[in-house]
Amino acid sequence: MFRRRKNKLEFLLAHPGGPFHAHKDDGAWTIPKGEAAPGEDLLTRAQIEFEEEVGCRPENAGEWIELGWIKQKGGKIVHAWAFEGDLPELFECKSNLFELEWPPRSGKYQNFPEVDQACFFSDAVARRKLKSTQVPFLDRLRVALSG
Repeated sequence: MFRRRKNKLEFLLAHPGGPFHAHKDDGAWTIPKGEAAPGEDLLTRAQIEFEEEVGCRPENAGEWIELGWIKQKGGKIVHAWAFEGDLPELFECKSNLFELEWPPRSGKYQNFPEVDQACFFSDAVARRKLKSTQVPFLDRLRVALSG
């Protein structure tokens, strides 16, 4: 999701939840994303994942702009789309949960949100906070919007 404020673009990024990311900031944020099943329509999956990870259905979402794909450092392929929109005035990030053995090897399991924060950032800040392999999505969106 992106929005325009004072003629500048802002990008919505998600901070991963759970204990491994609790104290990580720059380079740890991501676009809302998830895993598609074999043969599943990727745009439909992206729309579902946005709602599951951010906690709201995009209201008045305009056209979804295909941004292609990137390969993350761990080898995962990420396909992305962008759309112009905004969060509700009283937005509170409400993500789905995942279960993790915590502390490690303790035999105790806890639930953590997949995403613990979702915020808009200016271009300069988004480039710093976003995983480096996902930064090309910001450039691709700028090109798509200028063309």
